[in-house]
Amino acid sequence: MKRSEVNRLVADATACFHRHGWALPPDPKWDVTDFGLGDWQKHGLVLINLAEEPEYCEKLMYAKRGMKTPLHRHHRKKEDIICRFGGVQIAFEHDGEIWLKRNGKLLSFHSPVELTLDAGERVTIEAGIDHAFWVLSEEAILGEVSTANDDVNDNFFADPLVGRFTEIEEDVPASVRLVSDHD
Repeated sequence: MKRSEVNRLVADATACFHRHGWALPPDPKWDVTDFGLGDWQKHGLVLINLAEEPEYCEKLMYAKRGMKTPLHRHHRKKEDIICRFGGVQIAFEHDGEIWLKRNGKLLSFHSPVELTLDAGERVTIEAGIDHAFWVLSEEAILGEVSTANDDVNDNFFADPLVGRFTEIEEDVPASVRLVSDHD
């Protein structure tokens, strides 16, 4: 990804948050993750994360239609995924029975299972359950509230190439060319 692409996505996300009444904290920290990196080249989709602040314990995520995360799990903590705007589908896989809390009601499923969440709905995911989600609406805002207020990326992916971007490529104008001292 190039810095200009990141900036455009941040602007899109900020505009979407404001349209739906979200007041962002001063100087929010943006974290571009490569959830759905396989779709990035094909669809131009990426997830924008709003990192947690001590006084702002909910993490907001912005995504566009078709953005799909790889199947992943959290090692250390359960978390609530809240659909703040739009619609998402979440798939769950686990050995044996899966217990999930949807909108405060405890439910039991046999793996695998898929749930569709509309705006205002939430699901609690216990640590160790593999899950993935994809966006059904044109835009979506998701809230992630975890039991531990930290900014540690404790997602575990089966594919070691899936994780976070290690760097963002800075834009270089086409007219700029690097030459060696010997040229």
